[in-house]
Amino acid sequence: MTRPPGRPAPAGGLARAAAITATVALTVATLTGCGAGKAPARHTVVVLAASSLTESLTAAARDYEKSHPGTDVQLSFASSSTVVTQVNQGAPADLIALAGETAMAPLEKSRIARDGTRTLAANTLEIATPPGNPGKVTTLADLSRPALRVVLCAATVPCGMAAAKALSAAGVVAHVVSYEINVKATLAKVQLGEADAAIVYHSDVVSAGGRVRGVPIPASVNQRLDYPLVRLSEDTATVAFAAYLLSDQGHQRLRDHGFQLP
Repeated sequence: MTRPPGRPAPAGGLARAAAITATVALTVATLTGCGAGKAPARHTVVVLAASSLTESLTAAARDYEKSHPGTDVQLSFASSSTVVTQVNQGAPADLIALAGETAMAPLEKSRIARDGTRTLAANTLEIATPPGNPGKVTTLADLSRPALRVVLCAATVPCGMAAAKALSAAGVVAHVVSYEINVKATLAKVQLGEADAAIVYHSDVVSAGGRVRGVPIPASVNQRLDYPLVRLSEDTATVAFAAYLLSDQGHQRLRDHGFQLP
């Protein structure tokens, strides 16, 4: 039925019209809101790194994830030789960080992204003892005492090779009771009281805090290792995280844990 001109619509019709208008408005607002609040796309960066970088890279990764929502940095630590073997055997990785440039030699060059190698940091050696230094270790020469329990990294990993060079340069034959798979395992022997001394990296002594005591090694026989950061992926998230590690913020985390800048 046609309503005569000028006559107001029935109250029920006005209510229905208002309800329809409100429903349409709510639907539009809901759809708009869903688009505005859409979660950012997720990106994962897989990093394999030398065990001496455990504390510094873990801190840097957590900082990065907080400032870059949507990016997950997955970290795995082992000796540098193990990292290279894993990559050569096809282990998924976007970025690797190694202790010493010589550790890169077995890495298959075809796996490295274009312009994908930079120097991340540098490290030197230091003697670690239990907090009270029960063996009274003050020099490298003390490591030759038969009563002293000395632990070194295995000769096949960078910290072991560097320790052997330092001892040879000093003319010292250490009284070694065990060789460990990586620098963290070597340091653990001291922390657990199972060794009187170990040669590890300066960064490991710093990261251990009061759990060990550091005894400096003279610069004349000490070894400096540059740490290569190797990008294996062209993924934008990987490129961005690598750039962050090489930035002032990333370098600060490394300095906090006893590393030197390249």
